[in-house]
Parts: sequence; structure tokens; C-alpha cells
Amino acid sequence: MKMPLVTGAYQAKSLAAEAQRCVNLYMERNPQDSPFPYTCYLTPGLTPLVSVAPTLGSGWRGLYFASNNQLYGVCGSSVYSISSAWVATFLGDITSHSGPVAMVDNGSYLVIVDGSPNGWTVKLAANTFAPLASTGFLGGNTVAFMDGYLVLNSPGTNEWYISTGNEIVFDPTQFASKSGAQDLLAGLAVTKRYIYLFGQQTTEVWFDAGDTPFPMDRLPGVFMQFGCTSAASIAQMDGDLYWLAQSPQGDAIVCRSVQFNAKQISTFALANEMTNYGDLDQAIGFTYQFEGHFFYVLTFPETDVTWQYDLSTEQWNQLAWADSNGVLHRHRASCFASAYGSPVVGDWETGQLYLWDQDNYTDNGAPIVRIRSFPHGVDDSSNRIHYTEFIANFEVGNGAGNVRVPVSLRWSDTRGVSWGNPVMRSLGMEGEYLKSVQWRRLGMARDRVFELSWSAPCKTALLGAWVDAQSNNQ
Repeated sequence: MKMPLVTGAYQAKSLAAEAQRCVNLYMERNPQDSPFPYTCYLTPGLTPLVSVAPTLGSGWRGLYFASNNQLYGVCGSSVYSISSAWVATFLGDITSHSGPVAMVDNGSYLVIVDGSPNGWTVKLAANTFAPLASTGFLGGNTVAFMDGYLVLNSPGTNEWYISTGNEIVFDPTQFASKSGAQDLLAGLAVTKRYIYLFGQQTTEVWFDAGDTPFPMDRLPGVFMQFGCTSAASIAQMDGDLYWLAQSPQGDAIVCRSVQFNAKQISTFALANEMTNYGDLDQAIGFTYQFEGHFFYVLTFPETDVTWQYDLSTEQWNQLAWADSNGVLHRHRASCFASAYGSPVVGDWETGQLYLWDQDNYTDNGAPIVRIRSFPHGVDDSSNRIHYTEFIANFEVGNGAGNVRVPVSLRWSDTRGVSWGNPVMRSLGMEGEYLKSVQWRRLGMARDRVFELSWSAPCKTALLGAWVDAQSNNQ
């Protein structure tokens, strides 16, 4: 019988219901005439581009590709411009050295905020760095641009404000309040020329009405009963916004804006997982596009885990890197920018900037662990099943030379609670395109979960498995 893979990372609240994992793999639907409905493809690896040594702090806190076709980033306390030759030029220091930053430009100046009352600018024509000094500037943890205006929230309040048109000058009278509910503003974002004001428990939408003296007005009839847990989780993709949400009824859900409404995209399993996290307010989100897929990445720094949502399949998977002991941690990427035709990410711990590289099957030389679990194997009458053979449907034969690429299979006969020792096989040497990856004489179980794991430094893909099994009426 065929054992297909149709869901992503799905470990239910009860492992007896579902115990699947999908780590460093993403799913893509196959054509209708394919024997398997989905294929699990490899997430990209990390190729180093440039490394910097910030004045204070360590990792990258934000990246932004500006309208002057120049990449800018904040690493620790230091601000850099990065050329298309991947040469980083130090521009100056901001006062903080940790936590996410937000950046945007108005065509003349890049503006940087970090959640404090302070702000900084880079004059794009000359790459000159300076503190932002304007009477009406109040800081912000988010900053956006629309219709010539810089748009920011005032931290710790329900107020937000705008700059004068096409300037970095702020008039103290050019502000408004989130007025639909009394909760404080967590952050804001702009998409399709609408301003989304994310409160701690509710969200409302404003637009440019051309009014005077303040040009913005609330969009009538639009109000979301979901707020935002972490302003750094807000990201735009394909015209919609994604964020880690909360409401008066609870938290630990992920939402997407759909026609001015909040649509929950996190599964029950993921929500149950996130409920146990102690750092929801520190979550960091960004979006990127890869081989036609749109992904939303959500990292929890203290919990040390990264989740990824695929818009095309509406499935979640886990991104991770493995230390020298094989222990999985959150992914190295803390921020993203598409710059010079390349997907670029910054390391959260070091000053290393990477190309997110579809042709690199390692994380800067370190193995990338790929894990894929299968659904429960049970008999309709709860009889024990005798497993004669398990054949993994891999793309094989892409190893280098005469090196055999290992893959391991382990299984759980306790519904995913405990696991047996892994049994190794090979994905074949270079050119062995018909290699059969199989395990035989696998014993009996009433409820078995199979799991494959590999870290091949070469191209491969997993479609599912064939299992030769018989019911044993005992």
C-alpha cells in the first residue's frame, strides 16, 4: 500500500491523534496523475556573503533594501550599508544593541526605529548617518511609508503619527489615536495603501482620505477582534499581513488579513504548542518568496524554535539548525531582505550575512537535518500489523562520486511517545537513480509511526513510502 504525506508539521495535543514532524522540508502539490499527492522538498541552505563586527551586541536585527537599490542592515548597535559586491560599510551606531529594529525609506532618507523614543536616519544620496531630530518625533517600534508620509506608532500609547509629506520633519499636531477600543497600540503596518493599527487586543484600519489638517481617516465598518502579541511578528506578503495575534479571549494564534478581516492560519496543534511558550511577546516574523512559494517565518528566540507557513499549501513546517551534538535550535535567520536579485538573511547570533541558497545543502558547511514523520499505521479492527517491508520514495542518485548518502528510519510502537533505534540505509551513490531505499522484517505493532531522517549534502526529495503489511488477527 502507498503511505502518502499530506500534512506538514502536525503533532496533535494527543500524540495518539497525530505525531508527525516536518523539519527543514516544505511540501508542494504534485500533478493529479502523480502516484503521490505531495512531494517534500529541501529548504535552502546558508552560503556566507559578508561578516561584520558590530560595536556592541552580536547578531543582525534588521535588513532593508532601499529605493536607491542599496541594502542596509543593523547588526548589534551598528548600521551598515552593503554593496552588490557584498562589501559592508559602517555608517554609525544606534543606542540599543539588541532586539528587532524596523526600517523604511521615503526616497530620500532611510528611517530606523527600535521601540525607544529615539530614531536615526541615513541620507540615501550620500549614505550619511545621523540621529533623527524633529520636535514631533516620538520614536516607534514600527515604521511604514504611504503616500509620501512616514507612519509610526508612539510606543506605550494608543497614538500614532505621520511626517510631513516627503520629509523627515514631524509636526506635533499630525497625530491620531486608535479609537475603536481602549487597548494600546502594539504596532502598525501598511499594505495596499491601508494603515493597519494593531492594538494589543483589537485592530482597526485607516486610509488616506485627504482630510485637513490630518489626512487620514478610519475605514468605516472595519474592525478586527484580534490584536497583536509582538510588533516584530508583523510582516507583509502578497498584499496581506501576517502576525502573532491575541484577543480578549486568549493568545497564541497566528492570523492573516483577508479582506479587512483576521483569518486564523495556525492549526490547533501549533496553537497548543505555542501556548507553552514564554516569549510570545518577543516573536520575530518575516516573509520571503522561494521557487514560487510564499513563506511566513515566525521565530521564538527564548523558546529556541522557528515555524514556517507556506501560503500555497497552507501547511506549516519547522525550520531548524543542528549544533555539533545534533540538537535542533531555531533557524539562524533573524531577518530577511531580497537584495540584488538574491534572498539575504542575517544571523541572529553572529555578524554573518548569508545567501539563502537553494543550491547549498548545508548551513555554512554544517549539516542540515531533515525529518519527516508519517501518519499512524493502524488496522481498522485494531489488529496487530505485520510489517514486511518499508520502501521510501526518494529522489536518489545525486551524491558525489562513490560516497553513499545515509538515511535513517526509526519507528514508534507507542503512538509517537517513545522511539526505537534508527536503522541506516543509503540514498545511493552518484548516478544510482534507481536505487531502492528499503527496510525489511520490521516486526509487528497495533499502532506504528515511521520517521525518516537524513542530512544529505545533495539534492533529494521525498514523496512518501510503500509499505508491505498484513493484518495479524491476534
